[in-house]
Amino acid sequence: MKAIPYGRQNIDQNDIDAVVETLTSDFLTQGPKVKEFEERFAAYVGAKYAVAVNNATSGLHLAVLALDLKKGERVITTPITFAASANCIKYAEGEVWFADIDSKSYLLSLKKTKELIESKPRGFFKGIIPVDFAGLPVNLEAFRELANEHDLWIIEDAAHSPGGYFIDSKGNKQMCGNGKYADIAVFSFHPVKHIACGEGGMITTNSEILYKKLSLLRTHGITKENMIENHGGWFYEMQELGYNYRLTDIQSALGITQLLKNNEGVKRRNEIAINYKVALKGKVKYQNLPDGYLNAHHLFVIEVENRKELYDFLRAKNIFAQIHYIPVHNLPYYKEIGYEDADLNNSENYYSKCISLPMYPTLTNEEQQFVIEKVLEFIDD
Repeated sequence: MKAIPYGRQNIDQNDIDAVVETLTSDFLTQGPKVKEFEERFAAYVGAKYAVAVNNATSGLHLAVLALDLKKGERVITTPITFAASANCIKYAEGEVWFADIDSKSYLLSLKKTKELIESKPRGFFKGIIPVDFAGLPVNLEAFRELANEHDLWIIEDAAHSPGGYFIDSKGNKQMCGNGKYADIAVFSFHPVKHIACGEGGMITTNSEILYKKLSLLRTHGITKENMIENHGGWFYEMQELGYNYRLTDIQSALGITQLLKNNEGVKRRNEIAINYKVALKGKVKYQNLPDGYLNAHHLFVIEVENRKELYDFLRAKNIFAQIHYIPVHNLPYYKEIGYEDADLNNSENYYSKCISLPMYPTLTNEEQQFVIEKVLEFIDD
């Protein structure tokens, strides 16, 4: 059996043709494809505005800046995520506070977040960054209610979840990143994600004020709009210190064609998830799926005893499972800050057992069956 990775991009001839067409056009960087990608993506998730960026980490950085995070201000996030979800807070010289995960969903626990907020004086925290971990949407309606009680903003880290949704209390479908309950959402276009642009990301929001600030910060803080003075067509103004976080037309052309097949990709990912659940039911623990939720399934995570042994066993069979993630508070940089007193038991327990099995749309039934057979062989041994 050939090597089976945990994730893989799905590039077809339409993607290749779109990139080649852009390569032979007049624009390679900030041309019409960027704007087209932004408009198509905003429409896809149901948001008013979208800002394309060079990666999701940049998107998270711009998000905290647009929401005016200041030095020393405190933001809550989950320890079970990629480091960028927390690092963006540090980029703005804020303080990272971790709340524990729910042991069934693996998402930031609403209960633990509420307890943490209410253990401190009002105004102690500035915002919350929940993560749609593995593709399962966070119930942002519930988090919004909590945030409103304490005057907090919300950034939805939706890197894993384009195409995912939950049904809210009024029976309405809430797509990940639609901006109904979060102030800003951020998506990733890394190759193992749903939409592969090589690198890239997208920020979505329903606020025109935030959209304009994000757009300005993305491009050095430079604009030709609302200028104080104009000496000619070449003239521009740098209105604040921004960054070069732009996405190219080449990547955007690829992103457009990738976006067009995301619904089919999410459908296939859910077929794969169902196959795993049927085969492994009663043998292992896996992420809970509440009623009314569509998990976009960037990952399929199981919990097993002897995780390291299973990881090595699968690699010996050419199955390259992965671990998502080392809890952020256990990484050396954050250990130096010190989180010994934090109540993060669920996160620690999850990490001791978690392993991500192969999950991507082009995974064949035969390949998946081979993975299942080898997991069961290890468990039943």
